[in-house]
Amino acid sequence: MPTSVVTVRRMRARYRREGVWGLVDHLATRPRSLLVRADERVVAALREVLEAGRERSSGTLGRLRVYTERLLAERYGDGVVPLPSSATFNRLVHALADGRGLLGSARQRRWRSARPAPPFVPTTVMTPGELVMMDSTVLDAFVVLDDGVVERPELTIALDVATRTICAAVLRAKGTRSVDAAQLLAQMMVPAPMRPGWAEALAMEHSVVPYERLLSVDARLEGAAARPVITPQTIVVDQGNVFVSSSFIAACESLGISVQPTPPGNGPAKGHVERTFSSINTLFAQHVAAYTGSHTGERGKDAEGEAVWTLAQLNDLLQEWIICGWQEREHDGLRHPMMPRCALSPNEMWGALVAVCGYVPVPLGREDYIELMPLKRQKIND
Repeated sequence: MPTSVVTVRRMRARYRREGVWGLVDHLATRPRSLLVRADERVVAALREVLEAGRERSSGTLGRLRVYTERLLAERYGDGVVPLPSSATFNRLVHALADGRGLLGSARQRRWRSARPAPPFVPTTVMTPGELVMMDSTVLDAFVVLDDGVVERPELTIALDVATRTICAAVLRAKGTRSVDAAQLLAQMMVPAPMRPGWAEALAMEHSVVPYERLLSVDARLEGAAARPVITPQTIVVDQGNVFVSSSFIAACESLGISVQPTPPGNGPAKGHVERTFSSINTLFAQHVAAYTGSHTGERGKDAEGEAVWTLAQLNDLLQEWIICGWQEREHDGLRHPMMPRCALSPNEMWGALVAVCGYVPVPLGREDYIELMPLKRQKIND
């Protein structure tokens, strides 16, 4: 390789000073990661500022630069640790925050902070009713109430994790009470009756579940709709006033059901029911008149003026859709051990698990329904 005398002398000097390492092309050994090249004190201060802003309102990258500069000045003095240029600082912010949810919206940051720290093991449920999740949300559609007021109703559902069955659903005006949550418990354990106007195809005898075998065990299934009857063992709820009330806890205790509250503000702890709400919006609510969209940016010009369904009518449509639209729809999370590539519907999964785990009917008597009602102590005077 032709080279100059100066280059040879420079290489000899590096060899005497550093050995073989001095002859290596240091351009290839330079650290390519911005976090490695940056000042460790700047990286530590920026990481602390990002973590402190998880619960705050969203701001710009300029605000992060100001807060980081203040923090460095408090720790090391003014001007001791200089910040890099704005372009380099912004790249450093993205290198630290991207993938960790520190630069998203305030809602996204709260959702990421509520996630469990990895590694974690997901809960495995093998029998119907072993784990049931209950939650409430405001439906993305307007209805007309009895007094003519147009507002969005509140939907409360109970989801069986093993079969992804919507065991029961209650649609009420805003302000769900503990008696509505207790009503879900009764709906889960009682066969859903066929309603007037429903097609015969929605009956359980025409579904994929082993109707004849179950009918010999539970006579209540005769003429019932194709919705599984599931007796819950453990119910997962959030910290809402409805689910932690004494009335709901007493109703669960009377039926022998364990209540498992999730940590406050931890949506992923009951992610199955949260994801089901999203599916209800995309599969059912968006086809309903006066659909509002998931946020105001998706709402039409006059969504309230499109409201034509009453609360009772929309509830009938919802109950019918659960049987024909949800229970018969294949779910990617439901797989049979003998057919892992084939997705099953909630009714198919229930039929497969019932054949292994068995079915024990739990009829509710008069006293059981009274125990589900809310209790109020009243002082008797003259």
